[in-house]
Amino acid sequence: MMEAHNAMLRSSRQLIALACLTLLAAHAQAQDLVHKAPPQIGTTVLTNGVIHTISGETVQGGIAFADGRIIAIGSSQEMAQVGAQNAPQPIVRIDLEGRHVFPGMIAANSVLGLMEVGAVRATIDVAEVGNVSPEVRASVGVNSDSTLIPVTRSSGVLTALVLPSGGAIPGRASVMRLEGWTWEDMTVVDDAGLVIAWPRVRPITAWWMQKSEEEQLKEAKENMRAITEAFDAADAYLAARASDPSVDLDLRWEAMGAALRGEKPVFIQAQEMEQIESAVSFARERGLKAVLIGGRDAALCSDLLRSADVGVILTGSHRMPRRRDTAYDSPFTLAARLESAGVRWCLATGGGTFQTPHLRNLPDHAGTCVAYGLSPEAALRSITLSPAELLGVGAELGSLDAGKRATLIVTNGDVLEIASDVEMAFIDGRAVDLQNKQTALAEKYREKYRQLGLIP
Repeated sequence: MMEAHNAMLRSSRQLIALACLTLLAAHAQAQDLVHKAPPQIGTTVLTNGVIHTISGETVQGGIAFADGRIIAIGSSQEMAQVGAQNAPQPIVRIDLEGRHVFPGMIAANSVLGLMEVGAVRATIDVAEVGNVSPEVRASVGVNSDSTLIPVTRSSGVLTALVLPSGGAIPGRASVMRLEGWTWEDMTVVDDAGLVIAWPRVRPITAWWMQKSEEEQLKEAKENMRAITEAFDAADAYLAARASDPSVDLDLRWEAMGAALRGEKPVFIQAQEMEQIESAVSFARERGLKAVLIGGRDAALCSDLLRSADVGVILTGSHRMPRRRDTAYDSPFTLAARLESAGVRWCLATGGGTFQTPHLRNLPDHAGTCVAYGLSPEAALRSITLSPAELLGVGAELGSLDAGKRATLIVTNGDVLEIASDVEMAFIDGRAVDLQNKQTALAEKYREKYRQLGLIP
């Protein structure tokens, strides 16, 4: 008996040790070994380049920034005078030799930092328990050492909207800079807006759906009821607190206050026409400042969206048509159709756990839209200034203007061209290291082939 008991104990210890090693391995895979950028010292002046301001004209010349803010944009002659006008010392001058400067791109739909490997549950932290949890903030869960952050950054994406998921009201989104030692360092806007996963009005009949139509409709009704009851409860709570401050504090309903007062947007995840119409109707009735995330059928509702002044975050152009009778290029032309219709919109990528590693492809999504009718100017705006405006940070990010944050990239060509490389990046004036796991692996195998004599 004693031997059997000891054998069971040894087996249990071995299982626990194996589980711990698995968790440690998952954590090690999520470890970013790139050094964080130190604060900017003095003034940085980039000269002899092409400055794409996005908000105005393209400037042949340079840009200067200090204390993390842009202080001047102008000709090369004007940039030569920076330093004689009380600019902070020392002054670092970089000759771009004709390279291009763009604002850092903004990924307006992501779970970046909340997941690492989609197939490894221990690396996923996108959702909390419960169907209604508006008190949740995405920012506090962001892993600043995620290896996906420097990979995304190397393509020129320097800011991201990170959203919680799971449930009808999963929490509040956060705008994060893709650099920093901690989540506090990375946070631009802690509470960027409330997230609502709008229920599907039409059941899914695809081969992969395991729930019956009746089950799907029942779940949709339950989620719709949960959303409505949550907003009713929050309205009642805030009214009670306004009339009697001694009413007990409720963090859930307190967290919805900014959205209910119209101070923050409500990010409503909706793709289909019926979803969009229902969500916009709800937002109008409640006086909410709505921004849709998804928008696959947004062009079918363009008049409604324009009249209600509802913005749309399109979740990518690299996808298949939804229906058999839809034109093959409908995902590619959607951006151009919304632009022609006068709808406020921006371009993102799919934000699910299995799509987060591909945020680096954001400029390629925009380039595809150009190939299918969107102007290059509108495409650039859709991944810089337009998302900044929809996320409420347009006064700080998204364009190159004096006074804004010096969050920008330097490329050797048009950023919408897949062959162009990002050669330098600055976040709030700090020079960011563009090395990452993928560049390290590329160099490793270049060295292998050098040793084999296959490349010089």
